[in-house]
Amino acid sequence: MATLDDTDIRLIAALRRDGRASISDLAARLKIARATVRSRIERLVASGEIAGFSVLTRADVTAAPVRGLTLICIEGRGTERVIAQLQGMPAVQAIHSTNGRWDLIIELSTDTLQELDDTLVRIRKFDGITSSETNLILSSRRALKRP
Repeated sequence: MATLDDTDIRLIAALRRDGRASISDLAARLKIARATVRSRIERLVASGEIAGFSVLTRADVTAAPVRGLTLICIEGRGTERVIAQLQGMPAVQAIHSTNGRWDLIIELSTDTLQELDDTLVRIRKFDGITSSETNLILSSRRALKRP
C-alpha cells in the first residue's frame, strides 16, 4: 500500500465533498495541474486507496422517520451471500460486521413501521440467518453526517 502525501489527502477530501467535481475544478481548488489530479486519481484507484464511487439519491439524504438496528447471527460461511442480499434492499442504510454474539449489525430506515416490519420479515427468511434482534432508534444525540 502506498503512503499518502498531503496532496493525496487533500484530493481525497475534495472528492468526499464533491465526488462529481471535474478534474479542472479539483486542480483549481487544490492549486495543482490537471494532469497531476488525473494521474493521482488513477493511482489511488489502482492501489485500492479509493475503493469506488457512489451516488446519493434524494431518498438517501432524506431522513426516514422509522429507523432501527438489526443484529443478525449467520450460520457457517454465508456472511458474504447475506451481505449481497442486504445491499439490494432499499431500507438498508449500512451493514457493519462485528464480533461477539452477532455477525452483522444492519442500519435500517423506512417511512413506516409496516415497511420496517416487511423488511424484517424478508431478512429473517434469508438462508443462513439463525437469529436476529431489532431495536428501534427512538432518538439520536448527534446528527447524521451526510455529504
